[in-house]
Amino acid sequence: MANYVLTTCSTADISCEHLKERNIDYLSFSYFVDGKEYKDDLGKSLTYEEFYQLMRSGSDTKTAQPNIEEIKKFFRPYLNQGKDIIHLMLSSGLSGAMASAKIAVDELKEEYPDRKIYVVDSLGASSGMALLTDEMADRRDSGMDIEELYSWAEENKLKVHHWFFSTDLTYYVKGGRVSKVAGWFGTILKICPLLNMDVNGKLVPREKIKGKASVIKQIVKKMEENADGGTEYSGRCYISHSDDIESAEAVKALIEEKFPGIKGEVLINSIGTTIGSHAGPGTVAVFFMGKERIN
Repeated sequence: MANYVLTTCSTADISCEHLKERNIDYLSFSYFVDGKEYKDDLGKSLTYEEFYQLMRSGSDTKTAQPNIEEIKKFFRPYLNQGKDIIHLMLSSGLSGAMASAKIAVDELKEEYPDRKIYVVDSLGASSGMALLTDEMADRRDSGMDIEELYSWAEENKLKVHHWFFSTDLTYYVKGGRVSKVAGWFGTILKICPLLNMDVNGKLVPREKIKGKASVIKQIVKKMEENADGGTEYSGRCYISHSDDIESAEAVKALIEEKFPGIKGEVLINSIGTTIGSHAGPGTVAVFFMGKERIN
């Protein structure tokens, strides 16, 4: 067994059961609902259904990244056990947590000079992080040492594709990604923006698609165009959604029809409270390995 631990963030949007099965711990972000603070504990304190219902009813949601001391507190028990650490962090294009982690690691290295601590900027989010974490866990379990795993993650993280669409523009308007006028017209015309994660780990609008059925077909087409091997793709595919299981299931069915060689089942996860606070209800995302992102 490897003498190091693999950890990720709650923003990987995958179940506690899955992480426990893969022997992966997670660092919690925090979120607020109408001023009350919660830890993003993957739906334990507040179920995803309750959270999105509160959003739909008008509750105000905000998020907070873990600070330097919280990151050190998370890492320290493993260091005290004599374990090295490799951690996959939420994209620096979305959060300042990576910058805080660098400071925390520098301070911990002074305290634990014999330990190795690597933090990978995932340049991703949601179940795209989960997919990369699982790929890393495969290699850990096959005997890859921590330096090799860190190098592999850095070399391959931009091969994880993130494609999102939303059937509710309310929170895109609130977050400034869509203007109020465009949001109003988009709602009336049933426009579903198609977005992806760019090379800097930022969410970028790519296309405006009219109608849910059309955007579902288009997001699967993006997978055909970008997946490793096209429709012969044999890697993992994960889907996450924010209280829109019907759309997620429709995307899954089409992917399984188009990509019969996918590794295992197309896994559907809930978009968690941190990412969901910004995306809002009605978002569906698809993640897979493919050609390296270049823009």
